Amino acid sequence: MRCRLISDNRDTLIGMRLAGIPGIVVHDRDSVCQALDEAMHDETVAVVMLTEKIEALCTDVVRRYKETVSKPLIVVIPDRHGGSDLTAAMSQYLAETVGIRI
Repeated sequence: MRCRLISDNRDTLIGMRLAGIPGIVVHDRDSVCQALDEAMHDETVAVVMLTEKIEALCTDVVRRYKETVSKPLIVVIPDRHGGSDLTAAMSQYLAETVGIRI
């Protein structure tokens, strides 16, 4: 089992490749959805990593996969410019999945 990265910038891709994680750089919604679909249907992929900007391009598709598919795991990572507020992101995630508001 392996990881796959879907990124919006080359620097993140290069950094992940140095760690042995293959990936792709995409910039538009159609390309993101196609890359995500391929990764989700690849039996050898256990974790799909998306940068925050990529996830923002197709939030509905990512959410649908998270709600309906247990494998591979989808993880949203901050890009090289830093990330969003982690506390706010965790609060939103808990509110959406469990129904707990913090």
